[in-house]
Amino acid sequence: MRSGGVRGSNFSIGGEQAEADPLLMEAFYESDDYRTVCSKDDPRCFVIARTGSGKSALLQRLEEENADHVVRVAPEDLSLNYITNLSVMRYLDDLEVSLDPLFIALWKHVLLVELIRHRYKVDSYVAKMNFLSTLREKIKRDPGKRQALDYLEEFQDRFWVEADERVREITEKFEEKINKEAKGSIGLAGGSAGKATATIGGGVADSFATETRRELTDRFQRIVNETQMARLNKMLKVLDEDILDSRQNFTYVVIDDLDRDWVDEKIANSLIRCLFRAVLDLQRIRNLKVIVALRTNIFENLDFGHRSGGQEEKFRSLSFHMRWGPAELRDLVGSRLRVASAKHGAPDASIDAVLPRVNTTRGDAFDYMLARTLMRPRDIIAFFNETFAVSADNERISWEDIKNAEDSYSYKRLLALRDEWKMSYPDIDRVFSMFTGAVVPMSRDDFTRRVEDVALLPADPQFRGGEWVAYYTAEMWRNPGGGWADWFGPLVALLYNIGFIGCMTGGQSTVRYVRTFPEFAERISNLEATVGFTVHPTFQAALDVRLDGLRRG
Repeated sequence: MRSGGVRGSNFSIGGEQAEADPLLMEAFYESDDYRTVCSKDDPRCFVIARTGSGKSALLQRLEEENADHVVRVAPEDLSLNYITNLSVMRYLDDLEVSLDPLFIALWKHVLLVELIRHRYKVDSYVAKMNFLSTLREKIKRDPGKRQALDYLEEFQDRFWVEADERVREITEKFEEKINKEAKGSIGLAGGSAGKATATIGGGVADSFATETRRELTDRFQRIVNETQMARLNKMLKVLDEDILDSRQNFTYVVIDDLDRDWVDEKIANSLIRCLFRAVLDLQRIRNLKVIVALRTNIFENLDFGHRSGGQEEKFRSLSFHMRWGPAELRDLVGSRLRVASAKHGAPDASIDAVLPRVNTTRGDAFDYMLARTLMRPRDIIAFFNETFAVSADNERISWEDIKNAEDSYSYKRLLALRDEWKMSYPDIDRVFSMFTGAVVPMSRDDFTRRVEDVALLPADPQFRGGEWVAYYTAEMWRNPGGGWADWFGPLVALLYNIGFIGCMTGGQSTVRYVRTFPEFAERISNLEATVGFTVHPTFQAALDVRLDGLRRG
């Protein structure tokens, strides 16, 4: 390989996903966000980010650098699907009993036991007894703490089993209490106590009169509320003062992958909200930092209403949104390029040596590529890799290489946008396709015609997104006297907020995108002032979008 050049179609600057990125550790870029997560004094612990922003890479790096002080909890390993599918849970849901106290207690229990197992290497009955003996001697002069220790004694020889088994055990005990109360209160099924399926089940609650429902709801709610467990909360004090009692024992707990299919979507909101509340309570433990990584769209859809006890402001104060600037992404690419090139025999490679020289006609090649990303590491890494793939043995990438790579890159980014949002908005790619062949900037009239076509999609029996499209276009049908922003505003806001479109305002027709103007589409006055629209440059090639009436390229 010649100095500064790129040789071979297999050259890349790393994988797009952390779990498949061979350069993650060698070329890791230490951003301000990473320093925030690592800080033992910064209380911000909820990492909010779009997919591809690097949150998983950040957490993997944290584990790599603090191998003996990180506990990772995987939501899919907690048997939460088992819990929520129990008939007793459906029964309580029918009665509108809040299960939040139970879910909060489960999260606290899982985290408490995982921390103890990690701190004392509790992996057998003997190890558990040694731990209890040591701790009992340490707290023998404190009656309250001795009582709290009884909570752990209840688990006997099951203390070191996997987290999902412990969660099931707590749930089964809760289930027995509900069944016992149900038999004593309403005699749903005579005979001996048994499983929920032999006593109560989903749909039974619907048969009760209003007064009976209210009485049952109150009784069962009291049982649920008891699962906050005074001894469990006292154990948190023991955790703070006697287990993680020094800076040497500082521990991070990492909870990621909350966006995966680990539980029924219907109750995922409640479980995540309860996790946030549990983490708030754990903030009192000085040598502990629980880090929860969550996708932006899931965070924004969390119901921080009355059930959160007015704690939404606290949740948001402990959150930080991962955002990348142009200089940071340039540094990230430069670092990866140096490491990857060194492996191929060119240790002095740099962005300037690889990309076309800046000229007055085409400008800066890196800026051109960056403008066709959503300002995320995954995007810029993918664009460079596509460009390397078409440049082959060329010493320096050419503008023609970049343009040729853009078609494939743009198509894959459009698919990635679909995959990011398809759970919330099925068949959203059908909406994207409505902008195929558009001339940008689009006038309001042209944009409106395309949005009206979107509103007609529910009439297609093959379209799976009828429910959400009907919701976002409802004002078009039920409010004939409404203004443009009333009719089209909800759908415009959606397409803007996911990064698909930009809005143009003012005499200079400045394009505004969600990254730099995140609240823009939330105000009716801003939408009314919008004079034109554009498809984000990332997706223009994939949709054959034309610039100023001319075909791309």
